[in-house]
Amino acid sequence: MPIISFANSKGGSGKTTSALLLACELSLKKDVCIIDADPRHPIQKWTGLKKEKSNSLHVFTNDSENTIIQDIENYSHQYPFVIIDLEGIASKRAAFAISQSDFVIIPMQEQQQDADEAINVIKEIKNLEKMTRKKIHFSILFTKTRVVAKSRTARFIAQQFITSEKIDCFQTEINERDAFSAIFTTGDTVRGLNPQENNGISKAIENIEKYAAEVITKVLETQSQGENHV
Repeated sequence: MPIISFANSKGGSGKTTSALLLACELSLKKDVCIIDADPRHPIQKWTGLKKEKSNSLHVFTNDSENTIIQDIENYSHQYPFVIIDLEGIASKRAAFAISQSDFVIIPMQEQQQDADEAINVIKEIKNLEKMTRKKIHFSILFTKTRVVAKSRTARFIAQQFITSEKIDCFQTEINERDAFSAIFTTGDTVRGLNPQENNGISKAIENIEKYAAEVITKVLETQSQGENHV
């Protein structure tokens, strides 16, 4: 069962949003477990706002580096998908979770600070590979991107990753959309938002569908490669 971690040590990178969007979309067809390992517990707070609980989306919190590995192991035996929203700082708990993951998504805005922290996450992954002697697959996910008229700086930063032979990047970007922010105030999924109160829901859903489909493709590719060792 795939274990997917979302990691970036910079706050505001779109980490929690991209984790929740994926979990909600996957839960339409499969049971999904989210481990909310962010000390602020934003996903747990989102769950508390929900009026209608989903029978296929299960949210658990984790507050300790001493229990994160055991939690991952337990939930991976119970649910087809385990998604981990890691804390926005470098920590032992984040490292432990990454070491147990089948796939790591590194969300980042097209900004230099986000780029620097994304590189730090990649360096940490490479160190963990040496320690565990196991290949840890990862990919950069650009978040909060403009649909049109990107700035020259944004294009330049993105190209540094896209053109790198050593760094895999999603083709799909998580665009900046009001619907993606609204879910954290309403407790809804994007599909559950009121179209009379929120604009661009259909475009937001299309964005999520493409994103989730690409995640599945990447996970299947890593699984087909078997247990790779470094």
